[in-house]
Amino acid sequence: MTASSALHTDRYELTMLDAALRDGTAQRRCVFEVFGRRLPGARRFGVVAGTGRLLTLLRDFRFGDDELRFLRDEKIVDADTLDYLAGYRFTGNLTGYREGELYFPGSPILTVEGTFAEAVVLETLVLSVLNHDSAIASAAARMSLAAGDRPLAEMGSRRAGEDSAIAAARAAYIAGFSATSNLAAGRRWGIPTMGTAAHAWTLLHDSEEDAFRSQIEALGTDTTLLVDTFDIRTGVETAVRVAGTGLGGVRIDSGDLPTVAADVRAQLDSLGATGTRITVTSDLDEFAIAALAASPVDSYGVGTSVVTGSGSPTAGMVFKLVARQDDAGAWIGVAKASTDKASRGGRKAAFRTREDGVATSELVVVSDGYEELDDAAAHPDARALQVPLVVRGDIDAAAEGPAGVAAARAHHLRVREELPVRALALSRSDPALPTVFTEAAEVAGQV
Repeated sequence: MTASSALHTDRYELTMLDAALRDGTAQRRCVFEVFGRRLPGARRFGVVAGTGRLLTLLRDFRFGDDELRFLRDEKIVDADTLDYLAGYRFTGNLTGYREGELYFPGSPILTVEGTFAEAVVLETLVLSVLNHDSAIASAAARMSLAAGDRPLAEMGSRRAGEDSAIAAARAAYIAGFSATSNLAAGRRWGIPTMGTAAHAWTLLHDSEEDAFRSQIEALGTDTTLLVDTFDIRTGVETAVRVAGTGLGGVRIDSGDLPTVAADVRAQLDSLGATGTRITVTSDLDEFAIAALAASPVDSYGVGTSVVTGSGSPTAGMVFKLVARQDDAGAWIGVAKASTDKASRGGRKAAFRTREDGVATSELVVVSDGYEELDDAAAHPDARALQVPLVVRGDIDAAAEGPAGVAAARAHHLRVREELPVRALALSRSDPALPTVFTEAAEVAGQV
């Protein structure tokens, strides 16, 4: 039986539901929006990730006997609310940026439409998935851009929680990594897996040579040998002597990597192993990868930095009510006005304006009403960013599972080609694209 995701919820969401059922506002139609006020780490763009995972968790958002018993025993909600939750099914709409899409401050990344009762309880689930996965993907994209054509492997599971490690591998793959060391991620999401041996393998044997011979007997000469357990130069010499000049690769996990990589390349070539690849690991991040751009490195393995968002472990997204119906059924925009935490009311449509194929701005069209939002035809020179993910409770299964991951990865690699050159720099800066808000009526008047 599939585990319920219904208690991936903060208590205050259920206490609001409880009160709304009492005062009659629970069935008011509402529009909630997920957006980020700023990009984490003063980065130049963000990457949306986690959408497919979220849809699967939404499918499992059901209050079964165990969940209801807990809520009753803890006296969190009253009996009428328990009855409501027993039959809970999300019957509204989710519209959002495709997974793998780029986003900027104020981008309406996800729009949740439904009654207050069915939408408000999704806040924590939505944010926990999108904030984590988008933070990982945003960091991974920077690493991928720094690596250029050289492949990147995610190998950070030992630096993350067991479930977040799987999610991180997925997000990194969507944003340009080519493989993961995590077998659960490989099985669940269809991500290529990689891995050979750690230093413990060498230390297990009586000599480095014995370890290398055993590994080659098991995995063949195309394997990658870890050559820095003791002395790197001796390790390289031993590796080529044991495997021959057809050795697949060597891995370096320590030292001043630009210098060491150059020395190892020269030594391999002098020994005739000109086709042997060099993989480097050792606490890499996007800056270290960029510093190795001119070095004779063939691939990278990244651990701690990618699974922790390279210093920004959350995307900082929020989930805010932006429109609701009044007692007469009319739609009104609503917004939070708190200092430094203001939101912008109204439903929104988002487009990426482009000139000669290069993105120039994030255009967000705002409507206080419900039917007046622009569609793609209103902006023929821009790319519409939002797609339906859930329609009247029906989830788009194409966004889930390994097929959804593959589609998200392909979409990401395609759309980041639109970025202007200034977006590719790694230094802290303003967003690469400005977010331009305009009222739907204004746009209608211009067309």
